[in-house]
Parts: sequence; C-alpha cells; structure tokens
Amino acid sequence: MLRGGKLPLRSTVMPIGTVKWFNPTKGFGFIQPEDGSKDVFVHISDVQRAGLQGLNEGERVEFELQRGREGKVSAGNLKQV
Repeated sequence: MLRGGKLPLRSTVMPIGTVKWFNPTKGFGFIQPEDGSKDVFVHISDVQRAGLQGLNEGERVEFELQRGREGKVSAGNLKQV
C-alpha cells in the first residue's frame, strides 16, 4: 500500500501521458494517456509527493495508476518525461 491509502494497480510499464489540464487552486486535474485510454484524475497531493510544484498543460509525465479507498483510479508516483 502506498502513502495516502492508495493501492497501485498492476502494470509492467508505467504509462506516459500529457497533462490535459491542472488547476492548483482546485487541487486537481487530468492526464490524457498516450495509449488513448480514459483520462486519469491527478490530485495535488500526488503532485507534491513527487516533489513537483504543479503541472502545466501539455507537459508529459510518467505515472502509476492507483486505486483509492473508494475504488476510484488516479495517477500517482509522477515523473516528468
């Protein structure tokens, strides 16, 4: 289990995506995966945990898919590409 009570989803390769939008005031945004799958929610706490100040629209990131306590999928373990 990761910090924040999130469980990583099994994957052999970390997906890469492009930040669709991120609003630091609201504290969340979405990443559009390169494989064309559904946009992935990203919370500011995961951005901060990665040591990033924020995310910019169009920025490419590598991430892990995580399932939260309520079963919702989000991006975590972010890395700039």
